[in-house]
Amino acid sequence: MKKTYILDTNVLIHDPLSFTKFEDNVVIIPIAVIEELDTFKNHSDEKGKNVRIVSRKLDELRDFGRLDKGVKTKDGGVIKVLLDGKDTLPGKFTLNQMDNRILSAAYGISKKEKNAVLVTKDINLRLKAEAIGLKAEDYESGKVNIDELYSGIASVNAPSLFIDSLYKEKIAQNPLDEKVPNEFLIIHSSEDSKKTAMARVDPHDPSKIKIISGEHAPWGIKPLNKEQRFAMELLLDENIKLVTLLGTAGTGKTLVSLACGLQKAVDENVYRRLIICRSVIPVGKDIGYLPGTKEEKLATWMGAIYDNLEFIMDRKHQDDAPSKFEYLLQQEKLEIASVTHIRGRSLPKQYMIVDDAQNLTPHEIKTILSRAGDGTKVVVTGDPYQIDNPYLDVASNGLTYIVDRFRGQKIYGHLTFTKTERSELAALVAELM
Repeated sequence: MKKTYILDTNVLIHDPLSFTKFEDNVVIIPIAVIEELDTFKNHSDEKGKNVRIVSRKLDELRDFGRLDKGVKTKDGGVIKVLLDGKDTLPGKFTLNQMDNRILSAAYGISKKEKNAVLVTKDINLRLKAEAIGLKAEDYESGKVNIDELYSGIASVNAPSLFIDSLYKEKIAQNPLDEKVPNEFLIIHSSEDSKKTAMARVDPHDPSKIKIISGEHAPWGIKPLNKEQRFAMELLLDENIKLVTLLGTAGTGKTLVSLACGLQKAVDENVYRRLIICRSVIPVGKDIGYLPGTKEEKLATWMGAIYDNLEFIMDRKHQDDAPSKFEYLLQQEKLEIASVTHIRGRSLPKQYMIVDDAQNLTPHEIKTILSRAGDGTKVVVTGDPYQIDNPYLDVASNGLTYIVDRFRGQKIYGHLTFTKTERSELAALVAELM
């Protein structure tokens, strides 16, 4: 049965092509949404860019018919832009709020169309809709099942002879039923609980696993647990072009990424430079209102990056860490930027770290990854349970979206960190709060 979906502004900003993804159903965009989009069109950030995409795509539809009458899609659906009707909301609602105008339009449509649904990423608007008897849903496209999200590590029992052979030959048959390239295995002996081995699935032949031996210490940073050791395997492997690292605060995902990036870009010169970027989710005024240069403005949001870099520099260059840091910036071996500054660039042969990616939408993360030129490695880190973007959640952010979509690709590796190493207090906070 066909449905009528009324889209909120935040859905279009989250996914500029969302109105094309409702198959053979009717999609209605209230005029209040168009007006709200208009207020963002001159913004230079991702929101402004997405708004301009929506405007262009809707304008292109006008070549095929009038939007007020409805334009048919190739899937058999209809897309319409609808003027506000009469105020149909109860008296407690005032129409000087844009959300209430959109709610009023959706409520009016629901009186005419039996299967009308308001689609919004605004939780409070969904609650308002339910209060007046209007069906409302979150925008589900791109959502992942977080309970089934790939962790990058599997634990398996095997005979002691299998483990002995693996240590001797350095390679063995993959004992897992589902063979995922670059997945890590912790193998326990079924006869001796103290006998274990660590291996990685061969990306070129997933039916094989290879032993992990030796230990990396890029820029003096040694792995403190198996997870960090596995992460370094991926971060230092030039054949792996995309790495995602999930974990709560204090698990070391940013620290090991920076150390490995400095090793490959500065010491080994495999990459031209190390670029570190993160999304700027302002609390109060946005970045453009702060005084100073780009670097001085970014320092407000890049505190965690600077803290980790200082820690690493102190390990590698104890006597002149500050001067070494400035030298790397001046020589353009190290660059710190916001996600907004990455957009539109082509980045060949770079080691790029995208930190706090849980605050990015799937569309935004796609835009960033498409910047990667030939020879570039991208590392995406974040904590999907620590989201500052009000329209994203653990299942709909760009970070978990990548993990879900790239699993099984031979140039991709992933790891979920579970052990906090920052301090005993940080570990308790992660566990109890």
